[in-house]
Amino acid sequence: MRSIFIIIFLLVFQITYSQESKDIIEPENFKTIILRPTKSNNYAPIIKLNESFIFSFDDLEASQQEYYYKIEHFTYDWQPSELSTREFIKGYDEDRFRSFENSINTLQFYTHYSVVFPNRNTKILISGNYKISVFNDDDDILFTRRFVIYEPSVDVGVSVHRSRDISTTNEQQSVQFIINHPNLLINNPKLEIKTVLKQNNDWNTAITNLEPQFFRGSQMIYKYTDKMNFWAGNEFHNFDSKVLRSPSINIARVESGDKLYHTVLYTNVERIDQPYTFYPDINGGFVIRNAQGDNPNLDADYTLVKFTLESLEDLAGKKIYVNGSFNNWRNDTSNELIYNNETKLYEVDILLKQGFYNYQYVTIDENNNMSNHDIDGSFYQTENEYSVLVYYHKFGARYDTIIGYGQGNSENIQN
Repeated sequence: MRSIFIIIFLLVFQITYSQESKDIIEPENFKTIILRPTKSNNYAPIIKLNESFIFSFDDLEASQQEYYYKIEHFTYDWQPSELSTREFIKGYDEDRFRSFENSINTLQFYTHYSVVFPNRNTKILISGNYKISVFNDDDDILFTRRFVIYEPSVDVGVSVHRSRDISTTNEQQSVQFIINHPNLLINNPKLEIKTVLKQNNDWNTAITNLEPQFFRGSQMIYKYTDKMNFWAGNEFHNFDSKVLRSPSINIARVESGDKLYHTVLYTNVERIDQPYTFYPDINGGFVIRNAQGDNPNLDADYTLVKFTLESLEDLAGKKIYVNGSFNNWRNDTSNELIYNNETKLYEVDILLKQGFYNYQYVTIDENNNMSNHDIDGSFYQTENEYSVLVYYHKFGARYDTIIGYGQGNSENIQN
């Protein structure tokens, strides 16, 4: 009987422990969740230690409720770390949002909440993986977001190449990187160093658990020809809704609904059989802006955006989603395209704040395999941003730090 109880306890603990590492998805009334450095042209939640970053969101209930945040430190594999709060934060790990204002002259009312770190109450002391949780007066966690704090203790050089595999040389990109650590003694790199390699800052496709392939002096060299390949995909689609009263780039028409503007995008056509064409994008990012206002945080309105896709590919057993940084690269019913038998198109409506948006179409099959190339194809020439995070768990230490961050772009792809 005792052994049965222990087994049940361990199973419950394992389930609870694994669930703690998962993100909590926000309710429908929370929109435009942004976590990024305050420096311009930085869209990823990757922040240098002691530099400022902003966390903000809109609440469509617009009732100026009091919300609170809590910051937690995590291990390399996104499990809660063993550290006490005072070991990674100076001040408070949780506090209420002190800056919140209602929208101005918008059809969709909302309250905009924001906080900038570090601030007088909260300063992060060490690098690593973090999550910020938003909760209400009843201590219900409403949603979470991941972010990363790094310190530049090592240099990371990243280069992008065409795939060495002949069968995918025209469709995949291979990443190589070198970690230079002349001022840091690493006794056992294979045990103390871990890396994460990401394409366009999407955790869904991140490559982890790579060990150094070669060593040269104070360099660790990662030049695998098979383990560091990504489907290149295609350039992101985009639209700009900064003006709501008339159509603009990639917007077919704007309609005035009963309560909101409706923005109908031009129908996207599959590009898998079309030749590659370059056009600039921001690799899945988005920027809130309103051409007719002074403060887009408060005077940018919301519009119901209709995405339509024409595809003749055999997608039996697969679901289609539209995603990007705007929805944290998530794939669920909120962004799933449903086939319309009358229009012969895949369609979905998503409520989005005015701004410039990048987006892509992905498919997920019955085995939960995701593809960014079933619909739009994959071309080695596609411009993608690659980033490498270097984690260090010093022998005897109780937590993982991030000692390096490197970036490379396939615009300068090498053969």
